[in-house]
Amino acid sequence: MEGSDAGIYGNHPYAPTDLKLPGFVPGFLSQSTIVGVYGVSSLLVVSLTWLFSGRSPRKSKLDRWLMCWWAFTGLTHLILEGYFAFAPEFYKDETAWYPAEVWKEYSKGDSRYAARDAGVVAVEGLTAVIEGPASLLAVYAISKGKSYSYILQFAISLGQLYGTAVYFITAYLDGDKFATSSFYYYAYYIAANASWVVIPTLISIRCWKKISAAVQVQGQGQGQKKNKTR
Repeated sequence: MEGSDAGIYGNHPYAPTDLKLPGFVPGFLSQSTIVGVYGVSSLLVVSLTWLFSGRSPRKSKLDRWLMCWWAFTGLTHLILEGYFAFAPEFYKDETAWYPAEVWKEYSKGDSRYAARDAGVVAVEGLTAVIEGPASLLAVYAISKGKSYSYILQFAISLGQLYGTAVYFITAYLDGDKFATSSFYYYAYYIAANASWVVIPTLISIRCWKKISAAVQVQGQGQGQKKNKTR
């Protein structure tokens, strides 16, 4: 079997070619299957969240889309990134377990995952443990109109931007040589992470404006009270 040979000799498709992964077992699922399952699952999460959010007539379409984003990103952090953080030998998996297959495939775009790079493990671990649950809390906060909704979304978005910046900067400082080919570099390393740059940036700007406006209104109210007491 192909997997057995790889387990003996440690062959792998990743860059650099001298990366040592003893016991490596090639993936069992095709790229189209992995991407298709992820796409369908994500669409299901977004659809269910959209339907659930529609039960509150006071929620704007933007708030409903934000709930969809936080549900999607929260479950991605918890399930996929959580698995990676706590499964150091996923590349040896012989069961075709989907999360392991995802990281075997994604490592073609960034072999630091298969190599268990300390920086990547730290970023993904913190993301899974902190930002995952916080993202799901954001869904609840928006749905219930909680006062902490904007500051929570702002904090999570900044955390995502910080983690993404560390992710890209550390790769650059180490030579940016972890992709098997230019296709995987742009499809996985760049495109797959683009959402966690663009969307958190837009959310951060929106939350900053909302928080600033609320503080300004509060300041004006306090000023009017002082004038009345004079």
